[in-house]
Amino acid sequence: MTARMHADSVSDELVALTRRLGEPARDLVILAEGNTSELVSDRTISVKASGSAMAEATRDDFVTVDLEPLLQILRDPAASQEALTAALTATRADGGTVRASIESLVHVAVRAFVPAKFVAHTHPTDVVALLASAEAETAFVDPVYSEEFMILGRSLYVPYAEPGIVLGRVFLEHLDSYVQEHGETPSLVLLGNHGIVAISDSAAGVEAISMMAVKSARVRLGARLAGGVAPLSAETTAHYFDRPDFRERRAALAGLQR
Repeated sequence: MTARMHADSVSDELVALTRRLGEPARDLVILAEGNTSELVSDRTISVKASGSAMAEATRDDFVTVDLEPLLQILRDPAASQEALTAALTATRADGGTVRASIESLVHVAVRAFVPAKFVAHTHPTDVVALLASAEAETAFVDPVYSEEFMILGRSLYVPYAEPGIVLGRVFLEHLDSYVQEHGETPSLVLLGNHGIVAISDSAAGVEAISMMAVKSARVRLGARLAGGVAPLSAETTAHYFDRPDFRERRAALAGLQR
């Protein structure tokens, strides 16, 4: 069985993180949008169930799934959406069923490259506004202030793909290319016309990355109203990752240990 209900595998930290990210005032998600996951072991993750609201999450709103079978589906070009749905469906104690998020493969794909403790996928309005614009692919390429670069690092842009198995495969492909180029996974992935994925070894890091992405979008939108965006140049930021103090502060704020 790939998916199962196992409340004991769901940590208080994951539930608390999910509820914080779901707070309406933060405008990261509404209704049943968004999902979070935590690495339970090197073979399993707990991921939010489909149809549940993040702001009201409890242990019963998570499904424990095995990584390897889902990675096999992700990498098998003959695998279907129906096969994925079956693999994500768990049986409750009362005999009913619950399904892990349709976007679970995004969480699985991250763990194919790095054992990140936490992953959170949300749809912040201001970020999605830019990701739905004609400049979506380039909007976040260059940082516009130093704290943004420190927390978010080099973000990865993934073009729009239908949620489910199609998105999982496109996400995996682009993540692989990023890792090949930079030798690490990104802290922030921007999904065109969709939302963001924050990756960290701590719940606080995922939260910081998510909120910094929102601020970054607002700064860009505000700068456009003030005459246009003037980003930091590549020459200005080229040496940042070589500075020990920058790396240490980035690791502390973004919860990075990898």
